[in-house]
Amino acid sequence: MIETIKGLDRKVAPAIVDAVNFNLQLKPYKKLTLKNGVDVYTIDAGAEEVMSIEWVFYAGNWYEDQNLVAATTNFLLKNGTRHKSAFQVNEHFEYYGSYLNRACYNETATVSLHCLTKHVGELLPAVRELLTDSAMPEDELAIYQQNMKQRLKVNLKKSEFVAGRLIDVYLYGEQHPYGRYTKEEDFEHLNKQQLFDFYDRYYRQGKFVMFVAGRLPANLEQLLNDNFGDLGNDPILGKKISTQPSSERKFRVINNAEGVQGSVRIARPFPNRHHPDFLKVQVLNSLFGGFFGSRLMSNIREDKGYTYGIHSYLQNHIHESAWMISTEAGKDVCEATISEVYKEMEDLREEPVGDEELLLVRNYMMGSILGDLDGPFQIIARWKNIILNGLDENYFYNSINTIKTISAGELQELAQKYLRPEEFYELVVV
Repeated sequence: MIETIKGLDRKVAPAIVDAVNFNLQLKPYKKLTLKNGVDVYTIDAGAEEVMSIEWVFYAGNWYEDQNLVAATTNFLLKNGTRHKSAFQVNEHFEYYGSYLNRACYNETATVSLHCLTKHVGELLPAVRELLTDSAMPEDELAIYQQNMKQRLKVNLKKSEFVAGRLIDVYLYGEQHPYGRYTKEEDFEHLNKQQLFDFYDRYYRQGKFVMFVAGRLPANLEQLLNDNFGDLGNDPILGKKISTQPSSERKFRVINNAEGVQGSVRIARPFPNRHHPDFLKVQVLNSLFGGFFGSRLMSNIREDKGYTYGIHSYLQNHIHESAWMISTEAGKDVCEATISEVYKEMEDLREEPVGDEELLLVRNYMMGSILGDLDGPFQIIARWKNIILNGLDENYFYNSINTIKTISAGELQELAQKYLRPEEFYELVVV
């Protein structure tokens, strides 16, 4: 007897549906505005009584006058206030089973809290204390300087670290926030007064936005107003900084004469997310080198065996961006690897992609987006990327439509426009 439940025949396998046919929807956020004008974007969802709050300050290295001031200030936020030591600060968050982190990027710097929803009332005053009364202790600064100098010495021996620094210099210039890299003496030039001045301007008085997700308490707006509704929210005047790309295009660097592996970086400048070609090029990038079944992986890893992995991607910068190809390979095959990258560019320029391969790329990209919408934390992360880049929900749906409808002919035209070797910077570090 065939077992059926509400018409379901369990002896018949369910139909396979291509991801490209999914009707993906981005759950809308609810926006709150605190008494001081701070925007709060919230997603109330999830099965567990947990939540995340992220404070995003316009306090990245774009705004610093001296290298490392932004990153160091951000790091020292939780390393002691006037009334609590670094140990006491961390002990408080650990006592409630929460996790507090901070991070500094090019344009923004963040403080993020993950906690049980029932404990958020006890934790928000502690976060407020860090944002208004951080002490930037001299002893904590000294430990940070010592640790970071040691870490830098270790990293400078790695070809991939050096390659990552240098390719950004060639693309943007060493004085640009995207291209400026750290030297040991930069740590020595730091002092407490510099850090405190930056903290006062860009944290205590500066502009910030908040992103909240999870199972949210009914009195969330009141809690946020009580703890952060009186903080400064002054506009930050964005600096206009021009790129100064290198006039040379090809570089070969010997970082370790005894090294057996080379780090290859091939990159070109590219417009940001507001450019009409950006979403279309995201599809071309996936086809070219954006996932495990891409052209670069199939050729250079699977066929030639030059590397364990090779990837291409568009950098997620707010102002300028770049199209980057990145891999590590045996130093004796680095030049051959570069030749094969250019061969794949040529193939995409000369021949339209077949229907089967294009369907594979569409399904991969739609499946990736589906995974990014799995839970409130992933949803708010996607909204955060959209909002901080000055976009709206149309960007999400335009992206879906582009993946579903872009033609092989359009991809070939884009390859002819952008995948031209003479426009790429080329670097090998051994």
